[in-house]
Amino acid sequence: MSRIKGCFAQLKENNKKALIPYVATGDPNPEITLDLMHAMVESGADIIELGVPFSDPMADGPVIQKASERALIYGTSLTDVLAIVKSFRTTNNETPVVIMGYLNPIEVMGYETFAKTAGESGVDGVLTVDIPPEEADTYIPALRKYDLDPIFLLSPTTTKERMQIICQHASGFVYYVSVKGVTGTSALNTDGVAKRLEVIKEVTDLPVGVGFGIKNAGTAAAVGQVAEAVVVGSALVNLVEKNAHSLSNEEGNKKTIKEISQVLSSMRSAMDA
Repeated sequence: MSRIKGCFAQLKENNKKALIPYVATGDPNPEITLDLMHAMVESGADIIELGVPFSDPMADGPVIQKASERALIYGTSLTDVLAIVKSFRTTNNETPVVIMGYLNPIEVMGYETFAKTAGESGVDGVLTVDIPPEEADTYIPALRKYDLDPIFLLSPTTTKERMQIICQHASGFVYYVSVKGVTGTSALNTDGVAKRLEVIKEVTDLPVGVGFGIKNAGTAAAVGQVAEAVVVGSALVNLVEKNAHSLSNEEGNKKTIKEISQVLSSMRSAMDA
């Protein structure tokens, strides 16, 4: 059983929902990410989603675009992301790690090389924003060869027929984008999310993670009532940006880790209440 599947099974047995924080690797500097990963787990994260910095993150709003820009100042690459996951695995072999990014860096590395290296590094799933399943006939088999779950996005405008196609190629979980637009969008209609999840559940037994628009403990708890997983990204990256601008690297990293830990702890408590 994969780490992702095992994680959701354990959570279901305990009547809990997954909390999945997203951070951009190397943001605002390379030193923070490994310590932040461990701190997020201690604060209640069940699965970690690491963003791969990319120069043209078209699915992301300004907050995460700027995170990529900050990480790229230090040259943070896909290779660096995999190395950090490998370091994380020296002391944590239980928490699933998903990397999220765009196809270009993977194509440059080569599907086989990427999948092999990612699997050996301890990555569990890959969410590649800009490759539809119809164009992934060589990509998905490469991932599966090394026990990596291909994770795909569903949106408010995805038809039921399209959902069926996507979910046939997915494993681990599917990621439902709760609002139209890019990451960082503020509007979130929980009732609308619940109705869409009913449709998704008609076509797949996979757990559904919901992201975009989750800002605080209240919205995390509300989404946790209707989905198997709550994904929070921009709210955390905002904290990184604030401290990166106002403090030195060392001071900023410590404050960022503390503040992100507090946010996740509050979300975890609200979701479990």
